Amino acid sequence: MDNEINILCQQRRDKLAALQEMGKDPFHTTTFNVDTHSIRITENFDEVEGKTVTVAGRLMSRRDMGKASFCDLQDQEGRVQIYISGDNIGADMYDEFNRKWDIGDIFGVVGEVFKTKRGEISVRAVTITLLAKSLQILPEKFHGLTDVDKRYRQRYVDLIMNPEVRKTFIKRSALIKAMRLFLDNRGFMEVETPILHTIPGGASARPFETHHNALHLDMSLRIAPELPLKKLIVGGFDRVYEIGRCFRNEGISIKHNPEFTSMELYQAYTDYHGMMELTESLFRHLAQEIAGSAKFEYQGQEIDFEAPFARISMVDAVKKYAGVDFDAIAGVKEAKEVAKAHKIHFKPVHSKGEILSFFFEEFAEEHLVQPTFVTDHPVEISFLSKADPTNPDYTQRFELFIGGREYANAFSELNDPIDQRRRFEHQEKLRQAGDDEASPIDEDFINALEVGLPPTGGLGVGIDRLVMLLTDSASIRDVLFFPTMKPLQ
Repeated sequence: MDNEINILCQQRRDKLAALQEMGKDPFHTTTFNVDTHSIRITENFDEVEGKTVTVAGRLMSRRDMGKASFCDLQDQEGRVQIYISGDNIGADMYDEFNRKWDIGDIFGVVGEVFKTKRGEISVRAVTITLLAKSLQILPEKFHGLTDVDKRYRQRYVDLIMNPEVRKTFIKRSALIKAMRLFLDNRGFMEVETPILHTIPGGASARPFETHHNALHLDMSLRIAPELPLKKLIVGGFDRVYEIGRCFRNEGISIKHNPEFTSMELYQAYTDYHGMMELTESLFRHLAQEIAGSAKFEYQGQEIDFEAPFARISMVDAVKKYAGVDFDAIAGVKEAKEVAKAHKIHFKPVHSKGEILSFFFEEFAEEHLVQPTFVTDHPVEISFLSKADPTNPDYTQRFELFIGGREYANAFSELNDPIDQRRRFEHQEKLRQAGDDEASPIDEDFINALEVGLPPTGGLGVGIDRLVMLLTDSASIRDVLFFPTMKPLQ
């Protein structure tokens, strides 16, 4: 099979060489003035019938009828049939098309829009121009590119062969655009903060490390933009957001990629209840824009964004799904005994609050199918969240779960610099104990809090997972143009 492909590829190179000898090197062409796309022709035929159009795209199929041929041109928006005959383009050009052009070549057409006797919308070519020669063989047309690993590694071929893949990424772009418009209309300002950090912060995660040669300085790729964004609130901006890449040196799965896109926003003078309202409104709006309805299907389950989102505390969720009441557990020693009885793995350094979160992950998450705000996280796992004044062991924080997965994380931001230093010091102890996901102390951020952070609500949303949800995609790799892959060699 490989030998056959090699022979076919060599034939394409020979055709290219022949064209170059004729003075018709397609790679010398620099521009082609496209004025129409396929979808305008096929969906608005009455408006363009009989008109001359200029289209360009990839040659995807051809059907030789003797003195004429039909072929399919594929552009960004779809396909349109092209009718090519020697009577219209000239016998020599038609011969060149038959002998020197291949499936996969990129070409341009100037022609008249018409319908064939069978009623097929087509363009009758007056001139055709070869714009780029494809030297590789596209996958067989009836089965397309089905090898999943190869689809991810050669996304450019996947996009050519699988129209539904293109639609997914068009929806991804539309989702980000709709998210921006929603936030802009609520008075948020889009900003940019550094990706290179001297101190990785804003989340519990292991960073990717790098080195700045000119400054002789070790740096990290950001794990979250949280701390710089909150500094902008300190600086006087009331509503800011950022959409961009974050990097976490962790495993790869159907819901994790080491680099991912997040949206984080911060709003002064509100709290996590305000963030719940914003999150629910945002998700409902995006579902209507991208999925076409606030009720939609994901992997065989109907998801309902029309109804008010459910709310449950983490303690109540564990009580409901694990049968363990952490309000009745006196301290960390008893929590560890209960964890052992339920086969929950923990380390000696872990606290009661951390063990509660382990119970939640093990027993509760999978049951949260319809959108649910899980609230009141333990302070030990929420080192940037404001503690609940009525119950300081827990924080004013929520995570949004849908289909058993987390899609958003938000809280009333901790703005007490003294408490924040204590939280950082606890994180530092965890680092000293070997937890490479714990956060280092960030003195500049503490200084910013000492300058004064107003009461603030913050929200982070994983855009990749949200695109998965609203396009019914099973894996995060299906919504990333170029997911992280281990090299073949």
